Amino acid sequence: MSNLVLQIKNLSHTYNGTDLSLNKINLEIKEGEKVSILGNSGSGKSTLLRLIAGFESPQSGKIFINGLEVSSKTSFLLPEKRNLGLVVQEKALFPHMTIYQNICFGIRRVPEKEKIVNELLDLFKIDKLRDKYPHQVSGGEQQRVAFARSMAPEPSFLMLDEAFSALDLTLKKSLYREISDIFTSKKSTVLIVTHDPEEASELTDRQLTMNNGQLI
Repeated sequence: MSNLVLQIKNLSHTYNGTDLSLNKINLEIKEGEKVSILGNSGSGKSTLLRLIAGFESPQSGKIFINGLEVSSKTSFLLPEKRNLGLVVQEKALFPHMTIYQNICFGIRRVPEKEKIVNELLDLFKIDKLRDKYPHQVSGGEQQRVAFARSMAPEPSFLMLDEAFSALDLTLKKSLYREISDIFTSKKSTVLIVTHDPEEASELTDRQLTMNNGQLI
């Protein structure tokens, strides 16, 4: 049986003390699974990712990563200790760093960092961009860099928050295929939140829907 990478039990959260942004969420993701959560803006998708990442603490419920309780009323593990990768719409690349330096950022103290970054540059087909800066490459190339940077530390699982929404339709379709192949080859565990059904079906094996803070 596959290892349980993420387990969420009865997770609830509110920003104003009354209206629940998340209402008793239960979710399990096994190693190697690719899962998406579809929902409109305001449905609670991004709130869920923020809680998993450790950017906020839930009012009630528990979150486990690789069997370790990382969020509850009695425990809280800092985001940098959770071994997660996160790719967002804005890409958030460091403008003063080269592509190589951006990808290397999270593994600067790892002895084999050169080998890891070179493999990712090749995997994402951006090896010719290593000495360029983010403003010198296209939007699609920037997104590849963002994925490579997130995967460099070999996180337990990767989370995508509307990661493709800023790209045009043709570029999205091309990237879906490339990224899906990379996920498969790396046996990545992935959680995606999106409002785009095509993105969900292209990149994940299991699709869930969120509405008014509840998983349907």
